[in-house]
Amino acid sequence: MKKVISLLLCMAMMLALLAACSSNTSATVTETPTEAPTQAPTAAPTTEAEVDDQALADEVAALIDAIYVQTRTDDTDAQCEAAKAAWDALTDAQKELVEGENADPDYFGRDTGDASKDDPLNADDIGENEILVVSFGTSFNDSRTQDIGGIEKAIQAANPDWSVRRAFTAQIIINHVQARDGEKIDNMQQALDRAVANGVKNLILQPTHLMHGAEYDEMVEAIEEYKDKFESVAIAEPLLGEVGSDATVVNDDKAAVAEAITAQAVSEAGYDSLDAAKNDGAAFVFMGHGTSHTAKVSYSQMQTQMQTLGYENVFIGTVEGEPEETACEAVIEAVSEAGYTKVILRPLMVVAGDHANNDMAGDDEDSWKSMFTASGKFESVDTQVAGLGGIEAIQKLYVAHTADAIDSLEKK
Repeated sequence: MKKVISLLLCMAMMLALLAACSSNTSATVTETPTEAPTQAPTAAPTTEAEVDDQALADEVAALIDAIYVQTRTDDTDAQCEAAKAAWDALTDAQKELVEGENADPDYFGRDTGDASKDDPLNADDIGENEILVVSFGTSFNDSRTQDIGGIEKAIQAANPDWSVRRAFTAQIIINHVQARDGEKIDNMQQALDRAVANGVKNLILQPTHLMHGAEYDEMVEAIEEYKDKFESVAIAEPLLGEVGSDATVVNDDKAAVAEAITAQAVSEAGYDSLDAAKNDGAAFVFMGHGTSHTAKVSYSQMQTQMQTLGYENVFIGTVEGEPEETACEAVIEAVSEAGYTKVILRPLMVVAGDHANNDMAGDDEDSWKSMFTASGKFESVDTQVAGLGGIEAIQKLYVAHTADAIDSLEKK
């Protein structure tokens, strides 16, 4: 029996010794450095959080692109709500990742003022007489309130027996304002349907457009389908009046606009007169939009008008560079060759929206401010970011055009 026990104890001791050796061997292998791998190390994989951030941003970009369209559908209201809700759900870091065909962080993120100060003028109870003020529109809240709203209020004050309502022709802008600010603005069809539903008999359309261009033509085309739904319809003149045949044609409207915008620009620049600015080497450059439409001659006519008034240090340009002599490079040369060393840029546009803030006064290298500065031809380049609609004298011109349209109805 004792031999069996002794044998068992020996076996146990041997097993314990083997286990210890095995443990020591493993530890030794683990602690001994291995030979460096022959292949290059791979980059750290993208984390799931990073993938999710971009995926969420891309979803919002797609929702914005879906409403960045010129056609309104039955789904538009729901799409606007969905885009804003998705944007609000993003973190600040995720919002910076939003990038689509037209989408960017500024679509919802840029502060353009308080939309609650604007009146969309889309109420019913219109009555029998309506003045529909038709604008291209802007998503810049402050400009919409001051420039477009200023014109609308002036027209309403001058015509208390008529109801003033608003229509925008740019559905892209309507959707932007609705999605971002919850403000609903009628497009042309909605505004005209509202007029019909309210029993309007006499309708005046007052465009805030600068000229008889493409937007004006689209407005005229839209009203054609509704003319038989009203007893009388009249379309008032845009700001610059009739176009005329060539660059030499000027009229009372162009003269009044030239005087009004120049006086405002001179005053805001701190000069007592245009001559005082000239003597100081300062030139004023008014930047319009430009167009391939035949009405583009209006810009050349405005330059002629400035010369006719003796405004030698006032120049007309356009973002699109149409007509050619209004392109930024051409205007830079004209101002420089005339000997002016100081430049004040101001928009020749009813509203101070995207073109005024970015194309004219922006910091990108292709903005007019940047290009004038980069030319090295001028001591200073300043900007005045303000639309024409905020100028009282311009508002009075629109009021006069509306009055002429009302008179035309009474003469029929």
